[in-house]
Amino acid sequence: MELKINGVGFSYPSKDVLNNITTDLDGPQLVAILGPNGVGKSTLIHCIDRILKPTEGHVLIDGKDTYDYPMKEMAKKVGYVPCASSDVFPMSVVDAVLLGRHPHSNWKSTRDDVKLVFSILKRLGIEDLAKNQFNELSAGQHQKVMLARGLVQEPEILLLDEPTANLDVKHQLGVTRLLRDIAHDDGVLIVMICHDLNIAAKYADSIIMMRDGTIFAAGNPEEVMIEENIRSVYDVECRIIEDQGRPHVILRECDY
Repeated sequence: MELKINGVGFSYPSKDVLNNITTDLDGPQLVAILGPNGVGKSTLIHCIDRILKPTEGHVLIDGKDTYDYPMKEMAKKVGYVPCASSDVFPMSVVDAVLLGRHPHSNWKSTRDDVKLVFSILKRLGIEDLAKNQFNELSAGQHQKVMLARGLVQEPEILLLDEPTANLDVKHQLGVTRLLRDIAHDDGVLIVMICHDLNIAAKYADSIIMMRDGTIFAAGNPEEVMIEENIRSVYDVECRIIEDQGRPHVILRECDY
């Protein structure tokens, strides 16, 4: 599949958020969007998924404007997992994840749907939570269940807003590695917002680095994760070393 973002801009009445965002992303791959707070990362994701309508430009999937897809067909094309969900309904984890199957059914789950849910829960290492109440989970467990819901949707493009938020270091690494494997093995274009430079550099196939509502740099980790870019975007000093064939960022002590 191909995701083409062509001159996308987005503005609120009193503020411009995105300015002339243009990039082509082909799947399957894992793409990390990096940048400081407030540069438009989440807004860009929302423009792709039609949560927000661009005030300028177009988003195309396989050559077709996203607004030309019927809603249910769009839901089969694109899945979205928010950074934090306000869902607090007293339902089981299985039932919460089954909601992700709605684009493929009419609210009536099949045996195959349930089998897929358990397969995804096992893949994420949370099959033991299947019968737990969704509203009684820890923040980290809640985040993994929301990720499971996005995966059972089986979209061609999966958008993730900080999927490792609320996870400890071990599970941050494990989940990001799993996302990379799912992208490659299942043929999915996964686009995730990430604040950890080294996790992005370690696992992403491509990186988009944003500053002030624009794309400052884009390419593979070796091209993007350089000292000059990090200094310009984050206003910090660092040193880049190679670790297991990937760039690794070491921050330097400075007066900020």
